[in-house]
Amino acid sequence: MKFAAPAMRSQKTGSIINIGSVAGHRAGYSGSLIYAVAKAAIIHLTRCAAMELGEDGVRVNSISPGGIATGIFAKSIGMGNEEAETTTEKVKEALAKIQAIPRAGLTDDIASAALYLASDEAGFVNGEDMVIDGGLIWGRRHSDVTRGGSTWSQLFD
Repeated sequence: MKFAAPAMRSQKTGSIINIGSVAGHRAGYSGSLIYAVAKAAIIHLTRCAAMELGEDGVRVNSISPGGIATGIFAKSIGMGNEEAETTTEKVKEALAKIQAIPRAGLTDDIASAALYLASDEAGFVNGEDMVIDGGLIWGRRHSDVTRGGSTWSQLFD
């Protein structure tokens, strides 16, 4: 942003897209306090920059991914890059079980959001953080809450 914003301002057009995270919205989505706070700061930086740069025709938005099926989870527990990338199928299976949309997020989901935000179709979108997480941050899956084996029903057994 530091280097692109001046050029975009002088052209009176542009789109900046920052990458946040669901960990910047809700506690408990990262094992790292520093990561979560940094992502929250990116989301707020996006909004502040949108207000300043919007006057010059530059839009600033962010994308906050949830769990995306990559090797990042394995890397976070110390696996090497090559080995971590082989875990993607296991990650897909796990992520599909924890969010309302019963599939893992894919890198293409994030790319599609970025393409939209960069496009003319998003010409009036400014200062937004687009959460791409299959509904993860909004709570537990309905089926997990209502099935007989839920935590609440176990209290009364």
